[in-house]
Amino acid sequence: MEIQAEGLKCGEIGTLTRLEEVPTDKHPKILIIYTGGTIGMTENPATGRLEPYNFDYLIENVPKLKRLNYDMDYFQFEHPLDSSSIKPVHWDMMAKVIEENYHSYDGFVILHGTDTMAYTSSALSYMLENVRKPVVITGSQLPVGEVRNDGEENLITAIQVAAALDETGQPMVQEVCIMFDDYLWRGNRSTKYSADNFNAFKSNNFPRLAKIGLGISFREDALWRPHTDDPLRVHYGMDPNIMCLSLFPGLQVDFVRYFLSAPGLKGVVLKTYGAGNAPTDRHFLEALRETVDRGVVIVNVTQCNNGMVDTTLYETGKGLAEAGVISGRDLTTEAAITKLMFLFARNYDAETVKRMMMTPLVGEMHE
Repeated sequence: MEIQAEGLKCGEIGTLTRLEEVPTDKHPKILIIYTGGTIGMTENPATGRLEPYNFDYLIENVPKLKRLNYDMDYFQFEHPLDSSSIKPVHWDMMAKVIEENYHSYDGFVILHGTDTMAYTSSALSYMLENVRKPVVITGSQLPVGEVRNDGEENLITAIQVAAALDETGQPMVQEVCIMFDDYLWRGNRSTKYSADNFNAFKSNNFPRLAKIGLGISFREDALWRPHTDDPLRVHYGMDPNIMCLSLFPGLQVDFVRYFLSAPGLKGVVLKTYGAGNAPTDRHFLEALRETVDRGVVIVNVTQCNNGMVDTTLYETGKGLAEAGVISGRDLTTEAAITKLMFLFARNYDAETVKRMMMTPLVGEMHE
């Protein structure tokens, strides 16, 4: 499955199928992209473990889909994945399906496992430049085949979000987002915070895009709108030479040096304390400075769920800035990692990457 997206045809990675024939000139056209995940899993009777199943199984367990007055097709990955197996090549595949079908559909719904959903939503937000149609990612904590599950409502609501129009007749949502349980979140502002609640995602530094209750209540002031009229431009390829280091009391400088000396390393997301604080140990700061001097970009993000990096507040944060570590402000870890991967894949030099890491591209960070 290690394939290049350039020149890739949808038929080589999966199958596009019409759910039912309806007049295409009168109904919203939605393409459902099934990558795998818990929502479509079923229990293996031999092992008792959940395993990815095909989309036909999922459709059989969501009969309400046929009651939606939409024209819906689905695209299924040839090999549905547990989201813990997602790689950058799979982001290329999702982006390719959207690009090849962009002008044929009003919106896109991606069914995806929850574990790496925030990484995928962040990555696609950078890769789908100038997207003006909804790309709604959803999944579930329990398979739709279970008597009690969240997958059915998540799928139906995600489709309704993808079909929603504003008062001018334009798509209400024009960005990559996550729809889960009762909320719609900006994709590159989201993170999974619970492994066993139906309300599994949060966006701690940015407001919800919509609240789902008896109806869908959008916060139009929070919705992203592209700044230009340029057409969709899809960027393929992500540079995986990125690492993430989370600080903790007692972290040995020798381990840090070993970590930072990894061959080919281009970027590091450094997860610090509070508002961007780290030890003031001279040897620790020297290790960071030497790494920055080699051309590696180190981005400071907070371990806290809420708040942002401000290295001017404490002396412990100032030392990082003086060592050449840049502030990630309120970037999530997922958004910071995928942004580094995205920028380095564009062949920018380190100084350009630093500047762009501190510049909002698609609403992923505070202005």
